[in-house]
Amino acid sequence: MGYELRVERDAPLAYAELASVSARAGFELRGSHEAGEIVARHGDAVHQIAIWSGRLFGQPGSDWQVAQLALLTDLMGARLVGEDGEAYGLRNGVVEQINGSSTYEFGKLEEIIAAGPTEWSA
Repeated sequence: MGYELRVERDAPLAYAELASVSARAGFELRGSHEAGEIVARHGDAVHQIAIWSGRLFGQPGSDWQVAQLALLTDLMGARLVGEDGEAYGLRNGVVEQINGSSTYEFGKLEEIIAAGPTEWSA
């Protein structure tokens, strides 16, 4: 099991809203209101972005997956939070991680999405 990023927001996330936001972002929601996954295409391949099981979370293995999660989270007015309390999000089209007073920029959203899901090395 990899590092988990969870989607948090003040109002509970309903499955119907998740389906609507996912479609608006160009993602596909597979499964049911009880359990499923959100996937995105890059080229001919399909990649998992998030897992739904009454809550929404992801285990990204690339900057591309972090960017997709940040986009989805932004569209639903939520926060993307890591296991260590750091936050991920979009600011002025840039995907960033904020941890205390430190900020790390992954890069421009559109460039990361275009580059595709290049897996991080161990």
